[in-house]
Amino acid sequence: MTQRQLRSASLLKILGQWHHPDTRIPVYRQLAEGLRLLILDGRLPLNNRLPGERELADSLALSRTTVANALNQLREEGYLQSRQGSGSVTRLPDTQVTQQAYTVPGDTLDLATAALPASPAIHQAYQRAITGLTEHLGSTGYDSQGLPRLRTAIARHYCQRGLATTPDQIMVVNGAVSGLALLLRLFTGPGDRVLVDHPTYPMALDAIRGASCRPVGVSLPANEGWDCDGFAATLAQTSPRLAYLIPDFHNPTGRCMSLAERQSIAAIAQRSHTPLVVDETMAELWYDAPPPPPLACFGDAENIISLGSCGKSFWGGLRLGWIRTSPGVIARLVQQRNTLDLGSPLLEQLTAAILIEEEEAILQEKRHQLQVQRDQCLALIQSYFPHWQTTPPPGGLSLWVTLPSPAATRFAASAENIGIHLGPGPRFGIDGAFERFLRLPFTLETARMEMALMRLLPVWQQLALVRSPASNMMI
Repeated sequence: MTQRQLRSASLLKILGQWHHPDTRIPVYRQLAEGLRLLILDGRLPLNNRLPGERELADSLALSRTTVANALNQLREEGYLQSRQGSGSVTRLPDTQVTQQAYTVPGDTLDLATAALPASPAIHQAYQRAITGLTEHLGSTGYDSQGLPRLRTAIARHYCQRGLATTPDQIMVVNGAVSGLALLLRLFTGPGDRVLVDHPTYPMALDAIRGASCRPVGVSLPANEGWDCDGFAATLAQTSPRLAYLIPDFHNPTGRCMSLAERQSIAAIAQRSHTPLVVDETMAELWYDAPPPPPLACFGDAENIISLGSCGKSFWGGLRLGWIRTSPGVIARLVQQRNTLDLGSPLLEQLTAAILIEEEEAILQEKRHQLQVQRDQCLALIQSYFPHWQTTPPPGGLSLWVTLPSPAATRFAASAENIGIHLGPGPRFGIDGAFERFLRLPFTLETARMEMALMRLLPVWQQLALVRSPASNMMI
């Protein structure tokens, strides 16, 4: 695994307010605790080489002895590994709970999938699409780039968001993950690195690993925004072949990239000649205000490639997504696709075209429904689990919950025993990170969500009686 050097500026940014002078806890222990939580949360990726003791002491305005004591404590606990002349590298102790794979029993209450059932508008669109299918029955039905009507509707949608787009810049694919897999096939080869937000969408991590590539994480700051300096440093140090980002109501954190951050990220990628794949599947699920213009507004269509999908905005059962890039890249993608499949189903494409052409009326109702469910879910969490922490997301489908202790995997495993499926934090990270996090969708009706939380409460209380070996604290 490739080691990366973490710069002091990036470390200070993600470390945040770690020092509490009003307590009697020694400063070195406070620093060690702050760094330990960064490693457990995944904000400080594994196999990162920390700045040297002298550099770190100068940056934190501490004595070198204080910094050395903090790092020694982390080494003893197994969170750092040091080699002569190589500095200290982040790791997890051998006792850390490893990520487990879960299956969903038929009667399980699913709190792991962030998606909604179909609305009546989906049924109506299918009925109209069946009527429109008649005019296509005389053709072969094969079209690797996608139905012209659907590509025109998608292009018009981008134009309305401020990104000039023509239908020949659109390729219809079988979902956003399928689009990402196709892009990985075109741009990468076995062993290549792919830069990702950390945490990120787990299916994207699976697609990257499935392409025999290695995901490289750039940690998101604790509360909001993106670490543009960390993004630039990681590009320079790891030379990834591709970068995959989720700027619009990020999955799983729900945050939205600012206009200034989009401009900065685009400029950094342009300078390094690193293609960006921008996942916009959540872009239409905003509550108070729409997101800034697409990231592709700030670069050329070959370097910034947009991924979209009907799965979150309308219904996952459509299994349709799209890629927006330059016509030249589209032509190369069509050649790649012809070795895999010969296009997407026409009926679903006609249905998607109808939905996108009439999206505003459909999505306005869905946004209102989700905002209500978000607020009610937050109130329920505060009532049943007051020690859990989360920030109301401005869009998306789920909450990113901070647990009091690193127990997400054990909690999810215990929840399986009572028929509830959870999404523990490590599912969204690399190398077992994010044990203190849980992604909790608010897509269930409020009554069912409350029932689920009531059933989860005794499970959590039982875990509270167990001492966590990784953090040596009570859960």
